[in-house]
Amino acid sequence: MAATKIDGTAIAKAIREKLKTEIVDKQLTNPRYQPCLKIIQVSEPELIDQINRLNNDSNVHGILVQLPLPAHLREYTVTSAVADEKDVDGFGTFNIGELSKRGGQPYFVPCTPKSVMTLLQEIGVDPKGKNATVIGRSNIVGSPVAQLLMNADATVTVCHSKTANIQEHIRNADIIVSAIGQAQFIKGEWLKQGAVVIDVGINYLDDATKKSGYRLVGDVDFESASAVASFITPFRAAHFEQQKDRKILPLPLKLQDPVPSDIAVSRSQIPKYITRLAAEAGVAPHELEPYGAYKAKVDLALLKRLEHRQNGRYVVVTGITPTPLGEGKSTTTVGLAQALGAHLGRLTFANVRQPSMGPTFGIKGGAAGGGYSQVIPMDEFNLHLTGDIHAITAANNLLAAAIDTRMTFAPIMFRRLKKLGIEKTNPDDLTEDEIRRFARLDIDPATITWRRVLDVNDRLLRGVTIGTAPTEKGFTRETGFDISVASECMAILALSSDLSDLRERLGHLEGTPVFVHAGPFANISIGASSIIADRMALKLTGTEADEDHASQSGFVVTEAGFDFTMGGERFFNIKCRTSGLVPDVVVVVATVRALKVHGGGPPIAAGAPLDPVYKQENIEILRAGCCNLRKHIENAKSYGIPVVVAINKFFTDTDAEIAVVREEAIAAGAEDAILSNHWALGGQGATDLAKGVIEASNKPKKLNLLYDLDGTVQERIEAIGKKMYGADKVELSELAQQKVDTYTRQGFGNLPICIAKTQYSLSHDPNLKGAPTGFTVPIRDVRMAAGAGYLYALAADIQTIPGLPTAPGYLNVDVNIEKDEIEGLFKQAKGENLIFTALTRGTMFTLCRREWLGIEREYARFGWRSRYC
Repeated sequence: MAATKIDGTAIAKAIREKLKTEIVDKQLTNPRYQPCLKIIQVSEPELIDQINRLNNDSNVHGILVQLPLPAHLREYTVTSAVADEKDVDGFGTFNIGELSKRGGQPYFVPCTPKSVMTLLQEIGVDPKGKNATVIGRSNIVGSPVAQLLMNADATVTVCHSKTANIQEHIRNADIIVSAIGQAQFIKGEWLKQGAVVIDVGINYLDDATKKSGYRLVGDVDFESASAVASFITPFRAAHFEQQKDRKILPLPLKLQDPVPSDIAVSRSQIPKYITRLAAEAGVAPHELEPYGAYKAKVDLALLKRLEHRQNGRYVVVTGITPTPLGEGKSTTTVGLAQALGAHLGRLTFANVRQPSMGPTFGIKGGAAGGGYSQVIPMDEFNLHLTGDIHAITAANNLLAAAIDTRMTFAPIMFRRLKKLGIEKTNPDDLTEDEIRRFARLDIDPATITWRRVLDVNDRLLRGVTIGTAPTEKGFTRETGFDISVASECMAILALSSDLSDLRERLGHLEGTPVFVHAGPFANISIGASSIIADRMALKLTGTEADEDHASQSGFVVTEAGFDFTMGGERFFNIKCRTSGLVPDVVVVVATVRALKVHGGGPPIAAGAPLDPVYKQENIEILRAGCCNLRKHIENAKSYGIPVVVAINKFFTDTDAEIAVVREEAIAAGAEDAILSNHWALGGQGATDLAKGVIEASNKPKKLNLLYDLDGTVQERIEAIGKKMYGADKVELSELAQQKVDTYTRQGFGNLPICIAKTQYSLSHDPNLKGAPTGFTVPIRDVRMAAGAGYLYALAADIQTIPGLPTAPGYLNVDVNIEKDEIEGLFKQAKGENLIFTALTRGTMFTLCRREWLGIEREYARFGWRSRYC
């Protein structure tokens, strides 16, 4: 009985038709999808370079290395250079290793071995329990097909050119796969009756009857084998999905009660390596520039690669008017991101600002969140991170030096005049056209507003005189320093949408990823992380054309500094106006403690014990203070975006107090007001809040900005003062009015406004609590940030460089040389004798470690964090 021929041609045609249908169907939902395979023919160095380029090209889904290679190319070097996810032949270590594992999941299975298994399946032959002999042990066919047969429960024998008695191995085989590369090597008499023969070999035999002088044959003598075999083959001459499959695998949290100190929590959790986290989030390896093991920078090429995606959901977290202790807005930002990502399965990024060294070593401390909702490693986050603030400082001060160096017309500038064909030597003789061609720098020193900056709280630099050295020949002027994060360069970085825009303007505890980029202050600058970071995160969390946006889009949770009236107002009127991005939800963080302050409770000061009113239930004071919450909700709703209130739970809050806050918030127009206990429970404690945010993100929205840019500067300042703060009027000083007139005359009268003021009141006066009315906002100065694209007005006595407190945080910072760790950064006691210095009611106390730990435990009972004490 003659063997049945396995019609590989027909099977291949059917597979091609099926693949064609699948591709067409996919293109109906995602027109960008176009399978692409590249084949390269070059020398080895050029080949490796080209492979690297193709590895980084998101439009190329597979790379095939045609073997055998010429003698001058090393097979291992070339095949290993191909990215695992594009290794069509499956030659790489990852794909081979996964193929060898039982239950492994390689990106690609070598095509010929997979075809062998498909042929067996099509003819109804199950390898399970059968003896299979593979002739040949190459990486491209023999070894992988043997592994596939073994995974299909066959008993496999691999033979090769050195195998003794090869005929006996073949005679016992139920299935034979030959890829030995010897023409007509296997004879029919060697076969077991009814064996299945798959011939993969390609060989050349001299044949004078052929035009080419040769003919192609297989490894099997087809004529003799056909008489014995049951089936025989006659001789006949996805990377795209990986981009979509993004899933962050959360790290487990081991919660403790009571919650340890922030630094203890940070060091108890081992972060993911940044390369792994980036891969889970969908960042390509070539787009990542690691800075150590746990932090990295992301290349702007990501935006180009993902420009086709619909953005993810955009959430901005703000707050009510805070106390000096802070109300946990950063903690809520991180906790909400943890809940959305680790507990509700939505790809989520927290986008936060980089902390300034000034507050870190001052009284406020770091800005990484706290408890079980913080950015880790906490010490790396708070100490320099990737050095961006220092780069901003250097860039800002270079510009300041350039201005002072070229403030007057210098002889060296005659060279430029000659290049322009201007033979004049007196600047006053230049015509208007010549001045336009050559920008003369006779600057009035009194009009220079660009100040030097430093990332230190050094109050003595608020006013300085420069140019007093004899070499400056009397060119002295009065100026001052700002803190780096209040500089225009920092604002430019935050508001730039891409590199060309930047050039034009200048000239995770549960494994949830965090973008940290830019760090402008919130009371004296815009108080928001960068537009670039937001755009990157929105694309990474976005959806493809064939995905359901409502159920599959991720979330970007960013923060606007201090309360909504400050950070939130600037977020909309400056950041959103610049970026064109519109948030889906506004989250307003509220605490019972802060609302009691606004209801008439005693003042709160860092380092002073809390009054009993903040430790005990007091509905009357709390309800009176809810006027502040109502005002912030009213302000937020005026922008046309749904508002959710996050009630940040403190240890001393009662159920009745929480109910009052929720009642008042909903009555004021919030979509919901939800209790969140992320500080103690991490993302688990913010799950209800996350669900509320998801629901609110599906509500309709229409952005309404507070003002347009057609009116006067005074009108825009008044719009903020009256509508956001509740003022009766705004009053500009003579200096401020002169500046406004000058900027308007110079063509800068249509810029948005940033008002620098105290963060402790809706007004300019930190003593006015609640929701004050009937006051006048005094504007003492107006400065221009032309590159950043806004004017900033200084209200009352606000300073642009903070000072250090009497007991600054740096006193406790030290290095543990045995553990190679920073200590004391977060008021962590060190040693047995020292060690915490506190200023309480004007008296300095030095406490030993045991005394301090006792007080810390007592403060923790009332929701205090040790870093604030």
